[in-house]
Amino acid sequence: MRKKLSIDRRLMQSALVLLLLVFAQGIALAVTFPIPSLELNVTTATEPEEVAVVLEIIALLTVISLAPALLILMTPFTRLVVVFHFLRQAIGTQSSPPNQVVIGLALFMTFFIIKPVALEVYDQSLNPYLERKISYEVAFETAQKPIRKFLLLNTREKDIALFVKEADMKKPETREDVSLLVLIPAYVISELKTAFIIGFVLYIPFLVIDMVVASVLLAMGMMMLPPVMISLPFKLMLFVLVDGWHLICGSLIKSFGV
Repeated sequence: MRKKLSIDRRLMQSALVLLLLVFAQGIALAVTFPIPSLELNVTTATEPEEVAVVLEIIALLTVISLAPALLILMTPFTRLVVVFHFLRQAIGTQSSPPNQVVIGLALFMTFFIIKPVALEVYDQSLNPYLERKISYEVAFETAQKPIRKFLLLNTREKDIALFVKEADMKKPETREDVSLLVLIPAYVISELKTAFIIGFVLYIPFLVIDMVVASVLLAMGMMMLPPVMISLPFKLMLFVLVDGWHLICGSLIKSFGV
């Protein structure tokens, strides 16, 4: 029994020594491992180009932070996502297609519709600026022209007049003189009105199906049976037979006139 206890003690001591050696080796490795340090220095700029680079970085970070708002407010995304939402509500499928599919489809259709405008901005403004052929001010002014043309093409004049009046600005002589500060909110409410009109038109055929099914069920005395349960298959069948997604997406693309 004593021999067994002595052997156990020796094993415990050996294990303890081994753990200490491993721990000491780990400490040694941790000490010798180089840890990088980060330093932020504020120094005085010696050349104007250094200040310009810093300002460009700040402007770029600002644009990136505002990119979601710009995508929603200055592109066809607003009209597309609102119309798809009304379509889903009109059919009666509350969660099909899911939100990820609806937003993804609206996003890719936005890229497809806005592609000519984006290419024009890249060719006339961004690419020459990156190649140092034009200054930042010239690039900004040049980039506004195709964007303003697209916004004016899809904005109602009375909406522009509303924001010009509320901003207490001088009435612009031509449509090209309208400021983006006025044009962007006018474009948004114009898009919302157009989307609501399209949604109303989409609701009509599905509403007719709901009324017919409800009248038939009432005539048959099935008042306890929800009409939506019976009308949903007919609405889906109608939408598939007329190739609804093809018609709606094609009409939406043509509605922007790009």
